Amino acid sequence: MDTSVWSLALRRSDPPAVPEVAVLGEALDQGDLVFTTGLVLQELLQGFRGPTAKDAIIQRFASLPFLVPGRSDYIEAAGVRNECRRRGVQVGTIDALFAALCLSKDLTILTTDRDFHRIADILPLSCWRSKGTG
Repeated sequence: MDTSVWSLALRRSDPPAVPEVAVLGEALDQGDLVFTTGLVLQELLQGFRGPTAKDAIIQRFASLPFLVPGRSDYIEAAGVRNECRRRGVQVGTIDALFAALCLSKDLTILTTDRDFHRIADILPLSCWRSKGTG
């Protein structure tokens, strides 16, 4: 999952009623495998202020398995970005890497970032969608 869902889930004591946040909470409560990357952790730590928020984020991420990109993932990410650009869709470098990781590991990404859905229109990226959103 990318940073967007984590950011919403951790933003307040009462997270917004967004289906993706509910799915994250259910997955964590049920002990489902939830993967993340160091980039997500870094983005979250950069976006929150204060030692209490920092400690809470680090603690929450301590038990999550990290996907660590390798050489082939960076090569694939460049391919994701290039193919999307050829099709008229601009994709950021980090998003391309997240997509490449999900593609290579056959994982579904949980995100509120519509850029990933645009990638999925071009490549076989699996994006979680709430019922009724197609």
